[in-house]
Amino acid sequence: QVQLVQSGGGLVQPGGSLRLSCAASGSISSVYVMGWYRQAPGQLRDMVARIIVGGSTDYAASVKGRFTISRDDADNTWYLQMTSLKPEDTNVYYCNAVMSLVEAPGTRRNYWGQGTQVTVSS
Repeated sequence: QVQLVQSGGGLVQPGGSLRLSCAASGSISSVYVMGWYRQAPGQLRDMVARIIVGGSTDYAASVKGRFTISRDDADNTWYLQMTSLKPEDTNVYYCNAVMSLVEAPGTRRNYWGQGTQVTVSS
């Protein structure tokens, strides 16, 4: 069984910083994409940042220059460093990975973390 476990988040004042972490565990064969999404109530889940392993790093236009995605391949962990936070960044943030498992190395599937609330407010 594969799990994505998130940590971080919480309440921060405008202009502040937060860091989110996501750790993937289980019978992982390969990780192809690791990223972060956010979702407001009643809205679609939108991509915030992602790393395509061996390829590009992409950011949503609204966070470019303020957020940084990074990874630690040694333990399948990735991070979202968020700076200069704005009230409109308030959302539930989900980590995401496209991975294949040892049991089925040729099959790529989408996996999600449990979600964590980020609230930017004075």
